[in-house]
Amino acid sequence: MKLVHTFLESSFDKAPQQPAVWFKDNWHNYQELEETANRIANFLIRSGIKKSDRVALLLENSFYYVAIYYGILKAGCVTVGLNTETTASSLSYLLANSDSRVLFTDKSFKKHLIPNLGQLSNLLKLVFISIPKGFEDPENVEELNSVLKNNSSSRPNVRLIDLDLAAIVYTSGSTGVPKGVTLSHLNIATNTDSIITYLELTTQDRMMVILPFYYIYGMSLLNTHIAIGGSLVIDNRFAFPNAVLNTMEETEVTGLAGVPSTFAILLNKSNLKSRKFEKLRYLTQAGGAMAPSMQKEVEDVFSPARLFIMYGATEASARLSYLDPQFLSQKYGSIGKPIPNVDLFVADAQGNPLPQGEKGEIVARGANIMQGYWKDKNETNSVLKNGLYFTGDIGTTDKDGFLFIVGRSKDMIKVGANRISAKEIEEVIIENENVIEVAIIGLPDKILGEIMDACVVLKNEQEGWREKLLKHTKSKLPSFKVPSKFTRMESLPKNSSGKIMKNKLKELKGIK
Repeated sequence: MKLVHTFLESSFDKAPQQPAVWFKDNWHNYQELEETANRIANFLIRSGIKKSDRVALLLENSFYYVAIYYGILKAGCVTVGLNTETTASSLSYLLANSDSRVLFTDKSFKKHLIPNLGQLSNLLKLVFISIPKGFEDPENVEELNSVLKNNSSSRPNVRLIDLDLAAIVYTSGSTGVPKGVTLSHLNIATNTDSIITYLELTTQDRMMVILPFYYIYGMSLLNTHIAIGGSLVIDNRFAFPNAVLNTMEETEVTGLAGVPSTFAILLNKSNLKSRKFEKLRYLTQAGGAMAPSMQKEVEDVFSPARLFIMYGATEASARLSYLDPQFLSQKYGSIGKPIPNVDLFVADAQGNPLPQGEKGEIVARGANIMQGYWKDKNETNSVLKNGLYFTGDIGTTDKDGFLFIVGRSKDMIKVGANRISAKEIEEVIIENENVIEVAIIGLPDKILGEIMDACVVLKNEQEGWREKLLKHTKSKLPSFKVPSKFTRMESLPKNSSGKIMKNKLKELKGIK
């Protein structure tokens, strides 16, 4: 039996002085991390927080985030990582929806907390890294330094089994109200083991972390590297990509993880191509499809580091499949094959496997699949059916058993009588050398129902760029798949994990 917090305990037992977390020019070893997590766990227990109570984190990535995360789990509680790009109303909803008993946060989020004071009766404690003005007196407010000073560093002993809940991870809400994905210790632990296996992680691996830990991809980076006794290098300055590249060189990281926009920014808005990362062993990409043309460029620029294309979902504790780098040049555009201990295949509406080459929904089966959506049986029943998780992605399998996504059931645009995958069009447009990013959205049309608008971020606004892009697209696609509009954007709206928010893009255009 594995519990998520035993990742930390096991690594501490083996090598207490091993570097665990780098943050703001300082290394913190496993002893410091273990003892800090224990103090937080003992504080929660002394405060009357019970096993299975929810404890929320509204914090930027830091050493303290990692310690608090494992401290919550050591106390037998459930972690609730909250998106730092929040509003007062969104924060109120998530805290109330999760029934969180404690919130760990910092003074930078004061403006979101003030409107909620007195409204969250379930919240027993509010713990700040540094207490802001106006919060000094209330009995339920604590400062982290005081928590650490007044609680024991000894390991608590809360009995759990691996079927107990470990985390509620809220989806990004790109298509509606965020849903709370419930993950057990077994879900996370089994997925962590699989990722460690196919990435061949060791104690010598150091991961460059720019993805937020509340995001499932970021959480998987945290757990895999702590579980193996490796190191996390945290740098929250990706708005200044060259600063992050400096950190990568200085700390000699072996791994870099990102979503497609991460690599688009590095390729086009940094001095990446003039650098060499001597220790970099591998790259991982997930969080949405990366066009084959960009895969080729990333592979070339970062060579000899190997690029792992990965596919997954919050509902799968992160990962479902990966494309082994040895097959990348033969299978550009593929999401690869299932990770260890997961079944993944293309199926009909009932979950029956479809023959090679036929299109259907990609479904999964494994110990990593979520328990369900928190307080939402209808949504749970819509994706967990017949012992399978229905991903919502439309895919096909080639003759060698490699999986390809050809569209998303909820990202299809109906143009006249044709249902068109936005992803297919985006992959063609991104191949144009002047395009950095693209998002296809549907616009209302009185005759066709919808027309496609290709929203693009360009390297250069060359004269006649629209005509050139139209010519490029027509050369690759049948006429009914060519967008009716091409709109130049300075940037595309994204959430804090780097995913393009198409609903926000539509709002900018006045579409409800």
